[in-house]
Amino acid sequence: MGWNKVAVIGVGMIPFGELFDKSWEEMIEEAFLNCIKSVDKGFNPKEIQAAWVGVARPHLHGQGAQGGVSLVGNIGLAGIPCTRVENGCPTGSDAFRNACFGVASGVYDVVLVGGYEKMRDAPTSEMLGIGLEGHPLLTLSETAMTMFAPQATRHMFEYGTTKEHMAMVAVKNRKNGVLDPYAQFRQEITLEDVMRSPVVCEPLNLLDCCPQTDGAACALLCKAEIVDKYSKKPVYVAGVGCGTDYYYAHEKTTFTSFPATVRSAKEAYRLAGIGPQDIGIAEVHDCFTITELIDYEDLGFCEKGQAKELIEKGVTERTGRLPVNVSGGLLCKGHPLGATGIAQIAELYWHLREEAGERQVEIRKGYGLQHNVGGRSISNSVVTILTRNKD
Repeated sequence: MGWNKVAVIGVGMIPFGELFDKSWEEMIEEAFLNCIKSVDKGFNPKEIQAAWVGVARPHLHGQGAQGGVSLVGNIGLAGIPCTRVENGCPTGSDAFRNACFGVASGVYDVVLVGGYEKMRDAPTSEMLGIGLEGHPLLTLSETAMTMFAPQATRHMFEYGTTKEHMAMVAVKNRKNGVLDPYAQFRQEITLEDVMRSPVVCEPLNLLDCCPQTDGAACALLCKAEIVDKYSKKPVYVAGVGCGTDYYYAHEKTTFTSFPATVRSAKEAYRLAGIGPQDIGIAEVHDCFTITELIDYEDLGFCEKGQAKELIEKGVTERTGRLPVNVSGGLLCKGHPLGATGIAQIAELYWHLREEAGERQVEIRKGYGLQHNVGGRSISNSVVTILTRNKD
C-alpha cells in the first residue's frame, strides 16, 4: 500500500521550444489555463489555497531574482502563499514534491505547482558562464558537458558500454518524440546521424545532448479524500524522494552512478511500498544519452553494468516491457529546468489515465516513475511515483 495521501487532478503545459515570441509570464499563464481546463469535473481557481513554483535561472532572461509571486501574481491569485523552489535540474520535480508535502501535512486541501524557464533568451556565452561560478579552482570550467562526459568515459571503461549504446538512446527518444505535440524536436534520427554529429565533449556528440529550451508546465493537487469532487479517473502520488551527493567532484566515490538518484529512488519506493519491478512506465532524466543508461541502473531497472542490454534488447522502447521516455525525454522534448519535472509528471498522468493519444502505452503495472538528477557536480535528485491504484 502506497503513501497515496495526495492526488493529481489536472495538468497542463505548453509546447517546448525556442519561444522567443513568448515572455515567461505568457508561458506560465498558458500552462496554468491548460491545467485548469484539464480537470474532469470543472475547477474554480479560487479553490487553490497555496502554490509552489520552480524556476532555476531567472537571471538568464533578464528578470533578476523571482519569488513565488512570479506565479500567482500573473494568474490572478495574488494573496495566497507561494514559494519559489530552485534545485538545479530537479527544480520542477522538487517544487512538486514540496507541494505534495503541503497537502499531505493537512494544512491545504488544494494546491498548485508550476514551473517555467526561459533558456534561449540568453546567449550561449551566458549559459556557459556557470563554468565561472562557484569555487575558483574546484569548479572552474565545470559545465554540464564536463560533468557528464567523464561519467560516460568511466562507464565505458568499467562495463563495456559503447558510443553506439548511447546513440541508441537518442534514436529511441527521437522516435518517441515524433508522436509528442509538446516536443521541441519531432524528427527521427539514425544511429549514423548520432555518431557523425559533431563532438561536444568526448565521448558525447551533439545528438547525445539535450537542447536549450523554453517551456512551462503546471499541476493541480488535492487531498486524496476529496479527489472524487474533481476527477473521474484519479491519479495518486504513491511516493516521493529526494537525495543528494557531494558538491565537489573530487569528493565523489563513483563516476559510474549517481548516488543522489539511488537515495531518492530508495525513499520513493519505500513510501510507495513497491520496488523497481512494479514500475510500468518511466520518464527519466536524459540530459545526455549516458545519463539515461546510468538511470536504468540507479533506479533498479537492471543490475549495475547491464543498462546496455536493456537498450540493445528494446526493453525500454515504447512497445517494450518497460517504456522509458515515451515523451521523447529531455533529448527530444527539451529541458527548461523549472518545467521539466512537472512536464514528466504530466506525461505519466496522461498515460495512467489512458489519455496520451497516439503515444499511449499499455501500462502493464499501475505505477509510473518520474526522475531528475543534476545540479552542481550532479549532486541532487528527485523521484516521484504515481499510480492509478487507490490502495
